[in-house]
Amino acid sequence: MISSPSPWIPTLTLLLLSLPIIFFFTSHILPPPPPPILSLPDELDDLTLFRRAAAVDSHPTHKPISRLGSTNRKPKIAFLFLTNTPLHFAPLWERFFNPNNSVQIKNLYNVYVHSDPTVKPYVKPPGGVFSQDRFIPAKQTFRGTATLIAAARRLIAAAIIDDPDNMFFTLVSQHCIPLYSFQFVYNSLFEINDHQVAELKGLKYKSFIEIIDQDVNLWDRYTARGNNVMTPEVKFENFRVGSQFFTLTRRHGLMVVKERRLWKKFRLPCLRPQSCYPEEHYFPTFLSNVDPDGCAGYTLTRVNWTDSVNGHPHTYYPSELSPELIFNLRRSSFALPYMFARKFSPDCLKPLMEMADEVSRNQLSWNFFQHNCTYRC
Repeated sequence: MISSPSPWIPTLTLLLLSLPIIFFFTSHILPPPPPPILSLPDELDDLTLFRRAAAVDSHPTHKPISRLGSTNRKPKIAFLFLTNTPLHFAPLWERFFNPNNSVQIKNLYNVYVHSDPTVKPYVKPPGGVFSQDRFIPAKQTFRGTATLIAAARRLIAAAIIDDPDNMFFTLVSQHCIPLYSFQFVYNSLFEINDHQVAELKGLKYKSFIEIIDQDVNLWDRYTARGNNVMTPEVKFENFRVGSQFFTLTRRHGLMVVKERRLWKKFRLPCLRPQSCYPEEHYFPTFLSNVDPDGCAGYTLTRVNWTDSVNGHPHTYYPSELSPELIFNLRRSSFALPYMFARKFSPDCLKPLMEMADEVSRNQLSWNFFQHNCTYRC
């Protein structure tokens, strides 16, 4: 007598065949697991670094620079690169910092790089201003988390400790490009250009960071960690959003690395990642509450949000590049023009370098075809 096959065999076979389909749809329907929050060892490392930075100006080795002309030394701009991919535009920034190997501006800036250590093997320091010693001790970063706040604070702290003459701290990403020459940027920030623009517009030594208190998504962003989570440290009426990239004065940089109270709230993980961009919330909220008059209220970095996707701004590709685009990216309704811009694809490097080479051959300052453009262009 032949026994009939078990009724479970077809069922098990069907289940096994269905598993790949189940896994596929599950991965596309369910949200990804939240990234880990800052670990206690990382927090303690940061706290030690921030205390060192806070102590630098508490016990200065020499009298700080307060006004141009008060000392033989020149104030400097610290450029802070926050990156987790290769520095594709390093050659362009090299041209920005060292046009025609200029000796005149070599002592007017410093460069610091925070590179996610988990991808560092793919971020090879190209040398020059991006030499290995410009890479600070870094921690892993995750989009939409407080790790990006921590990374920016590390950069500021490292720049404060490294050089007491760093008076401005400009945060940029690996996707940013300069729109003007270094000399133009420096003169504009330190008021020594012909237009005296900063002094005339009442912007003397202010931080350039976007601060917005009217936004249709403001409440969603405020409650991204849950209802009533941010109080009492951060009340909704004091909550602000703004730019991820900014230029801070040394005074504000010191305030940022000393801050502890708001950090306790902004470091908390978000329940709604689609509404949570901590680095765009923490810095505008903190500075607008402690020193609103010390902030210009706008950023010097131009970003195109007209066709953003999943929280990412428009990415420019080589087919879009032209001198006219550079002119348009500079245009601003504020007292100063935009001096940097993002976001550019890596293959934009070659055409941008060709534009810079053309300007260099014509013996013009590296302003991307300035054409007698004033500071308002």
